[in-house]
Amino acid sequence: MTDATTAQRRAELYALLGDLPDRHHPIAAETLAISERDGYILETLVLDLNGIEPVPAFLARPAGEVRQAPAVLYNHAHGGDYVLGKREFIEGRGALQSPPYAKVLTDLGYCALCIDSWNFGERRGRTESELFKEMLWHGRVLWGMMVYDSIRALDYLAERPEVDPTRLATLGLSMGSTMAWWLAALDERVKVCVDICCLTDFQELIATRGLDGHGIYYYVPRLLQHFDTAGINALIAPRAHLALAGNHDELTPPAGLDKIDAALRQVYAEQGVPERWQMLRYDTGHFETAHGRKAVIAFLQRWL
Repeated sequence: MTDATTAQRRAELYALLGDLPDRHHPIAAETLAISERDGYILETLVLDLNGIEPVPAFLARPAGEVRQAPAVLYNHAHGGDYVLGKREFIEGRGALQSPPYAKVLTDLGYCALCIDSWNFGERRGRTESELFKEMLWHGRVLWGMMVYDSIRALDYLAERPEVDPTRLATLGLSMGSTMAWWLAALDERVKVCVDICCLTDFQELIATRGLDGHGIYYYVPRLLQHFDTAGINALIAPRAHLALAGNHDELTPPAGLDKIDAALRQVYAEQGVPERWQMLRYDTGHFETAHGRKAVIAFLQRWL
């Protein structure tokens, strides 16, 4: 695709996300606490990203003076656990290796931000179905509002004095994985995308009758009239993209992984950077393996 075609497709994808708040709504941040945790500095924040409701967040940074550091927007998972939210970033969860990513990323010298997504953590209180229906009545799409908040969180992260805005990455497991590749597709500031266990081919998910494996948040009206999964992910090229997947993961049917891998190999080869796309598959289910964790760290160190 030409640059103009890519920009047009990116705008087309964004337009499918419903009636979103003003992209340039002024961002405000309130710092609730700053503490030292496991060798890094943790800031507890409340952000105004959307002008509708506050967004609680954690910002982790290496101890000591930090300037022009790479930074990662970490996206938490779903897993049916509406309480955990952003605390996954600092506490971990069963589907992830130890230590938690706040520790991993700050040990690498990176800053990292994680927000509570709509209806999770300190933003919980409604069912997912209730929130989806309410937004639909107002012309909004729940996934669109989640993606919007992530884009604005990236705006905030890029403006932090500790951060080098030319070296931004995004990372996540499951719902956080899906957020990583959507965000990277829509926002060129993301130089490295790492998705763990949720690079799902939509048509293969239908064919295997796996739609109920994802929450209702996942479904964007008319998406399949415009994009397949490989088409969205092609918008990330030529930037670095690592995908980790389990061959026994029902949320990512193996035939779909084959299809996406073949398509993106071609896209990256045509752009002359085949080494920037990598899919690693393990004979496991929906969780991060120790080999996967090692690969994530190595990929970030190489490309960020």
